[in-house]
Amino acid sequence: MPAVMVALVVLPFGVSVATFFLPVPASRVLSVLSGIAAFSLSLLLVPAAADHRQIAVGSFLRVDALSVVFLVATAFLYATTALFTTGYLALADNPAGTRYGRRFYAGLNLFCWAMLAVPLVNGLALLWVAIEITTVVSALLVAIDDTDGATEASWKYVLIASLGLGIALLATIIMYYAGTKVFGGSYDLSYATLLHGASHFPPGAVRLAFVLAVLGFGTKMGLVPVHTWLPDAHSEAPTPVSALLSGALLAICFYAILRYFQITVRAVGPAFPRTVFLIFGLASLLLAALYLLSQRDMKRLLAYSSVEHMGILAIGMSFGVPIAVFGVLLHVLCHAAAKGTAFFGAGSVVRKFGLKDMSRIRGGIGALPWSGPMLVAAVLALSALPPFGIFRSEFLIVSGGLSGSNDAGAAVLVVLVTVAFFGLSWFTTQTMLSADVPEASPGGVVATPDRGEVSVWIVAAMAAGLLGLTILGVHPPAALSHLLDRATTELGVPR
Repeated sequence: MPAVMVALVVLPFGVSVATFFLPVPASRVLSVLSGIAAFSLSLLLVPAAADHRQIAVGSFLRVDALSVVFLVATAFLYATTALFTTGYLALADNPAGTRYGRRFYAGLNLFCWAMLAVPLVNGLALLWVAIEITTVVSALLVAIDDTDGATEASWKYVLIASLGLGIALLATIIMYYAGTKVFGGSYDLSYATLLHGASHFPPGAVRLAFVLAVLGFGTKMGLVPVHTWLPDAHSEAPTPVSALLSGALLAICFYAILRYFQITVRAVGPAFPRTVFLIFGLASLLLAALYLLSQRDMKRLLAYSSVEHMGILAIGMSFGVPIAVFGVLLHVLCHAAAKGTAFFGAGSVVRKFGLKDMSRIRGGIGALPWSGPMLVAAVLALSALPPFGIFRSEFLIVSGGLSGSNDAGAAVLVVLVTVAFFGLSWFTTQTMLSADVPEASPGGVVATPDRGEVSVWIVAAMAAGLLGLTILGVHPPAALSHLLDRATTELGVPR
C-alpha cells in the first residue's frame, strides 16, 4: 500500500510535466490514462483504510479512512474530467492552439496532482501548503482563456483565496501554539501527534484556531460570507476546470476543516464546533437557495448549487450524530459525481449553442439526444431526487437531524433544499425540455442547432458520472460503506 500512495503522488505530477512537452493528441491519451490510474489506485486503498488501518510513508504521507473518502472523490473526478476534456477542448490547428493545449493539459494534471496530495499529506502544515498550491494552479487555469472576464475572475479569486489562506495559516500557527503547552517548543504537526495530545490543549486557543480554520479554508470551500469569488471563477473558467473546482476543490477544503474538527472535538467537546458549522451552513444554504431562483447563466447556476451543497455538508456535521456524519461523507462522493456530470452537460450545451444564457436556449434535449437527457438527470440528482446518491445522503443527514433532537435545523434544511430545487428545476425545464420560443427574451432565442452530440467522449464522461451516482444511491458497495463507517468514527462520532 505505501507504493500505491507514492504512485498517487508521482504519477499525476510526472504526467503534468510530460504533457507540457508532448503533442496535444498524446497529452489527451496520457491525461485520461493518468486519471483512470489515479482512480484505480485510490480504490486499492479502500479495504485497508476501512479495516482500521493507517498507512504511512515516512513522516510526510499518511492515509486513514477519512482521507481515502476524499481521495476517491477527487480521483474519480480527475478520471471523468480528463475523459470529458478529450471531447470538449477544441483547439486551432496552429502554433497558438498547440501552445494552449500544452498549457491546459499540464495545468489540468498539475491541479489534480495538488488536490490528490491534500488528503495524502500528513499534518496541518503540509495540508496548508498543498491547498496553497491548488490556489496558484487553479487561478492560472481560470485565466487561461485570456478574456477580460476570465482575468477579472482569476484576480478576484487570487485576492480572496489568498486572504482566506492567510487566515488558515494563522489557524495553523495558533494550533501549533496550543500544542506547545503539551509537547514543548518543538514538535511536528502530524495528525497522530495532535490527536494524541488534543485533550490537554488550551481550550481557548483551540476554539480560536477552529473558527479561523473555518473562515480560512471556508473561503475556498465556498461558505458564506467568504464565497464571493466562486460564482465568477466557475462561470469564466473552462468547463473542465469548473467541474474540478466545484466537485473536488471545495471538498478537499472541507476535508481540511474536518482535520481541525477532529482536534477541536477532543480538546473542547463537540458542542462548540457543531455550533460553528450550523451558523456557516445555514447562512450558505439560505443565500444559495435564494440566488438559485434568479440565475440565468448556466455555469453560475451550478456554482451557486455548489455553495448550497457545501452548506448542506456543514449543517450535517452540526447535527453530530453518526447517521448524519455518515451521510455527510457519502454526500462528498455523490456531489463530486453529480456536479462533475452537470458541468459536463453544461459544457456540451455551451459548445452546441455557443452561449451560457439560459433565457436564450431552448430545445436542449432535441439538439443533444444523449448528453441532454443526462444533463437533466444530473440536475435532478443535484436536487436530491431518487434513485441517485444525493437523495440517499441528504435523507441520512435529515434523519440524523431528527434523531438527534435537531428538529428545527432539519426542518430548515428541508425547506431551503426545496427552494433550491425550484431554481434548478427552472433551468431544467426551460433550457432542456422546452421547445417553445418566448415572446420576449433579451437578445433573442438562439435557433436550435442540428441534432447530434458534440463528442462521444463527453457522453462517456457523463455516463460514468451517472453510473456512479446510481450505484451510490441504490446500493453502495460494502467496502465503501465500511470505509464511511470508519471515517465517521475517526471524526469522533462513534457508531
